[in-house]
Amino acid sequence: MAKASLDYQNKNIMKDLAKRFPQNPLLMPKDLVASRHELQIISLLNPGVFRFQGKIWLLVRVAESIAQKEGVIFFPVMNEMGQMEIIEVPLNDPDLVATDARIVNYKGLDYLTTVSHLRLLVSTDGIHFSEPETCEAALFGCGELERYGIEDCRVSQIGEDYYLTYTAVSENGVGVGLRVTRDWRQFEFKGMILPPHNKDVAIFETQIASKFYALHRPSSKEIGGNYIWLSESPDGLHWGNHKCLIKSRPGFWDSERVGAGAAPIRTPYGWLEIYHGANAAQQYCLGAFLMQLEDPAIVIARTNDPIMVPTEKYELSGFFGYVVFTNGHVVDGDQLTVYYGAADEFVCGAYFSINKILRAMGFGPLL
Repeated sequence: MAKASLDYQNKNIMKDLAKRFPQNPLLMPKDLVASRHELQIISLLNPGVFRFQGKIWLLVRVAESIAQKEGVIFFPVMNEMGQMEIIEVPLNDPDLVATDARIVNYKGLDYLTTVSHLRLLVSTDGIHFSEPETCEAALFGCGELERYGIEDCRVSQIGEDYYLTYTAVSENGVGVGLRVTRDWRQFEFKGMILPPHNKDVAIFETQIASKFYALHRPSSKEIGGNYIWLSESPDGLHWGNHKCLIKSRPGFWDSERVGAGAAPIRTPYGWLEIYHGANAAQQYCLGAFLMQLEDPAIVIARTNDPIMVPTEKYELSGFFGYVVFTNGHVVDGDQLTVYYGAADEFVCGAYFSINKILRAMGFGPLL
């Protein structure tokens, strides 16, 4: 797909918000070893982020596939026992539609060209990451609803518990899985908490009026759109009272779809959420919106322009170019450190000032 150049109004106002790490990319496919000898890592992307034992941790999506050969396409799937199976189809098969680098259609069914698992990495400085020796290093799809892998995990810490919400993919559709841990050694598998078609679930790290809240993104191809919704729960497992919060905007940078990033950040002015948006050319940028503290169903403000646009070579060119996508961050006072997937292939980092993002929406003290 041809990529048009990005051109936004008032971009000079917003361009200094993201301070990219000079060390970017922090992680590339060559930096890790594939989970099986016959596989190769295609992409490292979209990490969940959290603090544990005084360190910064990433739960990185690792997308793998088998080496392709001329005239044939391979795509991997997991069986119900969590074991890999490889489907092989000739490229000239009339039942094969392979026009997207990410998805193929064979005999009327959609398959991913890669299968993803989640890999745990740790750092003392937030820049240099390695695989830990003391914790479970990888999480794989489990059961029939995760046969095509698990992707794009958000990590929310509530008390001593870490809630891992991730995209669970199978031939049945794309839904939201949940696992819970305290020690990153043992995990409670809670199954699918939101059925297809849904993803991008970010659970608030603070309960409001004794209720859990979460942002999520149901989708429909027939009516409506790819919008951000709010839901509440009495226990973090059963979700209801759904409300549509943020819609895509015709003519804007987020005209095609929007989706939540990581857990919202509590500020004196409201709950700050960093989200991704894409236009019709599949160019992904980051924006922000603000929800009322007492009632997050009330959106107070939203950035008109993106707070981060793909501009660097590692964001423009990769497995799927013109993409910056986040579902993980850490907060240190005013400093927001966002870890993001670039071009659907690399893991990168950038610093933001929370106050500057708020000022871009008309809140906070003026400079």
